[in-house]
Amino acid sequence: MSVLTSHATRGGLLRPTAPIGPELTELALPVTGHLPRQLTGALLGIGPHASRQTPGVRQHALVGDAMVHGIRLRDGRAEWYRNRWIRTDRIARGLGELPIPGPRHGLSDNPSGNVIRHAGRTLALGEAGVLPIELDDQLRSVARFDFDGTLPHGFAAHPECDPVTGELFTVAYYHDLPYLEYLVVGVDGRVRRSERVAVRGTPMMHSVSLTDRHVVLYDLPVRFDAALARAGSRCPYAWQEGGDSRLGVLAREGSGADVRWFDVDPCFVFHPVNAYETGGEIVLDVIRHERVFDRDLLAPGETAPTLWRWALHLATGAVTERQLDDIPQEFPRVDERRKTMAHRYVYTVASQVGSGATGGSALLKHDVVTGDVAVHDFGPRRTAGEAVFVPRGAIGAEDDGWLMTYVHDADVDRTSLVVLNADDFTGAAQAVVDLPVRMPSGLHVNWIAD
Repeated sequence: MSVLTSHATRGGLLRPTAPIGPELTELALPVTGHLPRQLTGALLGIGPHASRQTPGVRQHALVGDAMVHGIRLRDGRAEWYRNRWIRTDRIARGLGELPIPGPRHGLSDNPSGNVIRHAGRTLALGEAGVLPIELDDQLRSVARFDFDGTLPHGFAAHPECDPVTGELFTVAYYHDLPYLEYLVVGVDGRVRRSERVAVRGTPMMHSVSLTDRHVVLYDLPVRFDAALARAGSRCPYAWQEGGDSRLGVLAREGSGADVRWFDVDPCFVFHPVNAYETGGEIVLDVIRHERVFDRDLLAPGETAPTLWRWALHLATGAVTERQLDDIPQEFPRVDERRKTMAHRYVYTVASQVGSGATGGSALLKHDVVTGDVAVHDFGPRRTAGEAVFVPRGAIGAEDDGWLMTYVHDADVDRTSLVVLNADDFTGAAQAVVDLPVRMPSGLHVNWIAD
């Protein structure tokens, strides 16, 4: 039996993380309400999914075959929904297809962490040195991509884009390299800067923070564990008691040897919110986990992730840490136009502690100026994923736009695209696009505008 067809997905499976089987295409989707005509593009999501599951065996939350999915919107209509397996070598073999072209790097070719658009290409991205895989406008895998031969080794899952220059900034890590690689990708899709940054061990570094002058690195105590790798773990990273817990500040055009390190209390950050500089400080809003992959090696849900603010005092080297909210939450987003500048609103997903889930029943809107928190609850047995903010226009208020998220309803085992007005966050949805199927629960979601 093919690894890709061992489970049907038309009904009966109530969990959004249940195994996914055949690829699907659904056309002319029904819409309740009114889809804004300005929303022309595709809302794409990606994640590691189980093509089959052994009963009684718990899977690692970050391990599984990469699948991309999305809904295409145009002129107030929902034209199609598609999900497609990323054509890794494993998936290509399972489908009886030839492998896709392009170079290889590292032990894995499974880009299941993120999907972005840059320099005219849609790219699926992954952790730990995985090369991106380019996708076409029908979500088909085209080829592995090394930025036209300019990438020194592997890439990263969560680059930051400067809204002014359009360049990508990130840090790549790979367990065989005794250093990190700070990378800058130009608007032409080529790596224009690569700097080696010395670290102890190989830290997992999912993302970085970006200001208008600096990039901030997160050297925190989750590191490559050789014993887990020898035991066959596909994600051999674990909490290291007593390991480094520090933030590195590097001038955007600086040398890797010039990183300035700031010590912080032990913790882990998958997802920074935003960063900016003011009055001699770098202000960092982040989702902070007390610890991950310690008692539970299979999911990052053993402590409650919450919203924090760090201020790095550049003159003195001191760090101020302050919790902004105590609700468990993850997957933060802001108006991307505010990246590298002071922001007011932060959108997150209220999460369930201990579940390892990538979503929750409610979205949160934080006003970090007043401290107010608004809640949009989708109701019991419904699970919302990461919400993307899309502005109504190039110029407008910070919350003058829409939030788009995928919501799974366990009672009918189906998924809907929900469009909320960000400036009427607790009000009724602007539009709902219902799918006749369950969309796989994923990690990151991004709006790919035409």
